[in-house]
Amino acid sequence: MRLTLSVKYALSTAVILLAVMGMTLFVISKRHEKLVIAQTEMQAKALFQQVVITRRWIADHGGVFVEKLPWVKPNPYLPRSTITDEQGRRYVKQNPALVTKQLSSYAQKEGLYFFHITSLKLMNPDNAPDAFEAAALGDFENGKATELSRIEKIGSSHYFRYIAPLYAEKACLECHAKQGYRVGDIRGAISISVPMDAVLGTISHDRKYILVGGVGAAAVLMLVLFVMTRRMVIKPIATMRSLMRKFSKDGDPRVPLLGTGDELEDLNASFREMAKAIDEYHACLREKIGAATRELTEKNEALLKLNRTKSDFIAKTSHELRTPLTAIKGAMDYLSVKLAMRESDEDRDLLVFFEMIKKSADRLIRLVNNVLEYERTELGSFEMNFREVNLKEVFQEVVAGFRPLAGEKNVGIRLHAMDVAATADEDRMKQVLTNFLSNALNFSPPSSQIVISLACRDEYVHASVEDQGDGIPEQERDLIFRRFYTKDTRGGTGLGLAICKGIIEAHGGEVGVKSADKGGSRFWFRIPKARKEEKTGEQTAACNR
Repeated sequence: MRLTLSVKYALSTAVILLAVMGMTLFVISKRHEKLVIAQTEMQAKALFQQVVITRRWIADHGGVFVEKLPWVKPNPYLPRSTITDEQGRRYVKQNPALVTKQLSSYAQKEGLYFFHITSLKLMNPDNAPDAFEAAALGDFENGKATELSRIEKIGSSHYFRYIAPLYAEKACLECHAKQGYRVGDIRGAISISVPMDAVLGTISHDRKYILVGGVGAAAVLMLVLFVMTRRMVIKPIATMRSLMRKFSKDGDPRVPLLGTGDELEDLNASFREMAKAIDEYHACLREKIGAATRELTEKNEALLKLNRTKSDFIAKTSHELRTPLTAIKGAMDYLSVKLAMRESDEDRDLLVFFEMIKKSADRLIRLVNNVLEYERTELGSFEMNFREVNLKEVFQEVVAGFRPLAGEKNVGIRLHAMDVAATADEDRMKQVLTNFLSNALNFSPPSSQIVISLACRDEYVHASVEDQGDGIPEQERDLIFRRFYTKDTRGGTGLGLAICKGIIEAHGGEVGVKSADKGGSRFWFRIPKARKEEKTGEQTAACNR
């Protein structure tokens, strides 16, 4: 499928813009996601610091006492955790760990966040670490990390989890010294879990907005580029193409000026100069061609006249030679018969020489006849008598005439023929087959076979004569149909196959030779079943030639 420049430009621009915009949107989307997650991480760190500061304040003040309300329970891990004031009101002591838990519970109920204090050395089983916290505590103990964070799914919701270590301070040793802690030791960690469902929803929503905005921007940019390019490039190029086509069709060198004020205008100016130069060259060339044509016409007419004179002279000479040669042949036949009736040795010796003379006369007569036939084809006076004939019967008649001679040479002849009715010259068809069969018989070795085929395919008559002789070299196959070309010296004139070629071409057909399947040669021809009518007498003569 051929694409126009506009379509190619639109497709290439769309592909490039979509690719660039896609990569840009992907980077922006990832950057936006990182920024949102970074904000959440900053929030988690701020919460962590707030929790640590709150715990430090409580620890520095030795804990805090809250009134013993019905829902407030004493801390079983603190000694002397309950006191009573002068008015008889009871107070429960709260340490940093317990306050941390209560603050986390309040925040979690509000759906904001929650945090969890944990350690590898537990006093309270409720502080046992989960998988994320246990892995982080191990990294903190081994010095592999100072903080860790990740997004994970807890239940049906996603959370951003941040964890950092808690270091033992002097105020902490009151409760944890018995666990072997010293100031500066990693006592545990606090993990902050911030809900991420709303944040992830925002990221997904913003990603859609970025995608829609990017596609819209790409579409607008592509449209603007296409309109500008069409106006500044494609439309002037289309005008140039139209001017070139008009110049190619009409040859008018008056090419309009394209006023674009850029390289296309320079190209248009170059085309104007080229058109003017081509027109001047064509005018000069037409003048030279006219003079050369006139000269060639005159020379061709002279050559044709000379060729017709030559052919007419040869034809008339051949015709005149045929009469005395026929008389000579008749006289030789008479003398041969007379000498054969006499029984002297001298007469028998003379008979041998007379037979040699008679054979030479026969060959001379054949040569004269062939020359006369060939020159008729050259003159276009090749007489043809077209009528509908059964070619199978024609082939059978020719084959029957050759069987005695083939029997003398111990050569078999097989005919595979269909009943084929075609418009042809019966005598000329006999002449072609006779020539093919005579050549095949001359070059066939004893005890071999000559196969003759006749068939009809695709409105054409196909015929061939195949022998088992030595064959014809490939380099000679294009030469044997030329006049006076002979393969060897077996009495041929070198005109028979040239005359056959003229006869077949006069029927509107083709003739050729190729190697047979079992060695030897296969001469073939094909002619149309129905003869096509020529439009003019000159075409008929040319076809005959």
